[in-house]
Amino acid sequence: MPTIKDVARKAGVSVGTVSRVLAKNDTVKQPLRERVLKAMAELDYSPNLTARALRTNRIDVLGLIIPDITNPFFAQLAKGIEMEAAKRGHSVMLSNSHDDPEAEAVQVTALCDRAVRGIIVVATHGSQVRRAVDLPIVSLDRRYGDYALVATDHFDGSGKIADHLHALGHRKIAYIAGPMSMDVAQQRKSGFVSRIEALNTPEDPIELTLHEGHFDYDSGEEIGHRILSGPQRPTAIAAASDQLAIGVLRSARDLKVDVPGELTVTGFDDITLASLVVPRLTTIRQPFEALAISAVERLFNSAEKEPGDEAIAGDLVIRETSAPPPGAKSL
Repeated sequence: MPTIKDVARKAGVSVGTVSRVLAKNDTVKQPLRERVLKAMAELDYSPNLTARALRTNRIDVLGLIIPDITNPFFAQLAKGIEMEAAKRGHSVMLSNSHDDPEAEAVQVTALCDRAVRGIIVVATHGSQVRRAVDLPIVSLDRRYGDYALVATDHFDGSGKIADHLHALGHRKIAYIAGPMSMDVAQQRKSGFVSRIEALNTPEDPIELTLHEGHFDYDSGEEIGHRILSGPQRPTAIAAASDQLAIGVLRSARDLKVDVPGELTVTGFDDITLASLVVPRLTTIRQPFEALAISAVERLFNSAEKEPGDEAIAGDLVIRETSAPPPGAKSL
C-alpha cells in the first residue's frame, strides 16, 4: 500500500507539500497541486483519515442524526444532505436516533468525538439540549435545543392546501393532524385552521372537523375509516403528511369510496410514494434540495455570525386525488 512518502517521492515534492494538498491548503501553487494529485492517482493512494484528523483536528465528514430512517421523508432528506455534502468533497456519517432523546444525546457526543466538521440534527420529540459542544450544529425540520432551525414553512404550506380545497368548492372538510406534541404538527394544523377560518363566512360557511393521529400509514387508515364510516361524510380530507394521506386512500379503497369522484384527499411532504400511488396524491412539496443546501452551508460558514431561523416555502403539487365535490363547480 503506497504511503504519503511514496507520493512525495513520485511528485518530486516534500511530504509537507503533499500534506498541504490533502488539507486543501490554498498556499500550494496550482502546478505543484496538480503534480501531487497526479501522483496520488497513479499510485492509487488513499489518505489515512485518522492520521489526517490528528493533523487538522477534523475530517471531511458531516454528521447527520435523524429520528427514523424508515420514514421516507427523512430518507429523502438524508439523500439531499449527502448529495450537497459530496459537492463540497465531504461524506456523511448517518445516525438513527429511533426518536429517542437519550440515544440522540449519545450520538451527538459520538460524532463530536469523531472530529466531524459539524452536525445536522433532525431532533427527536422533546429535545431540550443546550449548547455543550464546540462544534457547528444546525437544527433541520425540528428544533434541537436552542440551535438555529432550517425548515419548511409548514404554516404557509397548509394554508395553500386550504386555499386549494376552497377553490375547488369543498365546504365540508376533515383535517387529520399529526401528534400535537410536535411543533411541526402544531404549525401545519394552525396554518390550515387559520386559513379556513379566514375563508369561512356566514354567506358561504365551511364545516371543518379536526382529528389527531400520527405521521404514519396505519394512523391515516384507521382515522380515515372512522371518518368515512360516519353519517356525515366530508367531501375532502386534508392530511398533515403524505403517509397519513396514503393511509386515508387505503381506507377509501376498502370502503369503496371513489377518489377523487366522491372524496378529495391531500397530503404534505411529497415523498416519492406520493407520485406512485393510484390515484397520485395532491400534496405540498417540501423543498428537499433547498433545505439540504441551507443546512450544509451553515456548517461551512460557521465562523461567520450565526444566522437565525430560516423558513423555506413549499409548493402545491396538484395531482389526481383532488377535484371539485360532487355537483359543485370550481371557483
